[in-house]
Amino acid sequence: MSLVFSFMIATASYSQIQQSEIISTDKGDLTVYPILHATMALEWNELIIYADPYGGKEAFDGVKPPSLILITDIHGDHMNIETLESLSLFETPIITCQAVADKLPSKFTNVSVLNNGAKTLWNDIEIEATPMYNLPESDDAKHTKGRGNGYVLTLGGKRIYISGDTEDIPEMRALKNIDVAFVCMNLPYTMDVEAAASAVLDFKPKTVYPFHYRGAGGKFSDVNKFKSLVKDANKNIEVKLLMWYPKKE
Repeated sequence: MSLVFSFMIATASYSQIQQSEIISTDKGDLTVYPILHATMALEWNELIIYADPYGGKEAFDGVKPPSLILITDIHGDHMNIETLESLSLFETPIITCQAVADKLPSKFTNVSVLNNGAKTLWNDIEIEATPMYNLPESDDAKHTKGRGNGYVLTLGGKRIYISGDTEDIPEMRALKNIDVAFVCMNLPYTMDVEAAASAVLDFKPKTVYPFHYRGAGGKFSDVNKFKSLVKDANKNIEVKLLMWYPKKE
């Protein structure tokens, strides 16, 4: 997989250079814009997908409006109604889990539910909802099994995995033929870097991006340690670090 780097300057309240990344596919380039925490924009063949839009309108300065929204879970850093409203995304198609659909205000008029294991086809992109949950399973876990979704997007011959809030569950370890993976790691909400690295070494994506790595008290997981754990065990897996937490002025 060839990767090319490009850069854009984020305006509004952000003063850093916002990094984007271009991933080649059989049907045109896929551009990934890391926005904030678990939030990203994906651009492919004039289609724009926002995953878990969060951070307010200013976080998306310079990014085109979405053709589709994916939401993974009910927590405010994933289902952020204030951000959805500030971007006037009331009629934009939203694909999400039932728990999010139940909580979205009725002003969002184009909501489709995809349960764990289900697939749908949207504009030549296959979207599969994957499980995401905490271990050990319990009724009072921060993320219970079956509530939220990770996603696997298949487009242009590439398979893109977005983990959602999960630990190193068997369903993640059993993933096949993943080209690009976005994997969370933040305690106490998801998993530590050792568990994330162990899962990645099992399902062997060609390229992995750690994201969603700010945890309790604003503490950041050691993504460089994650990179070392993966690379020391399997040099064929490329680990890429992007700017997920821009500094405000």
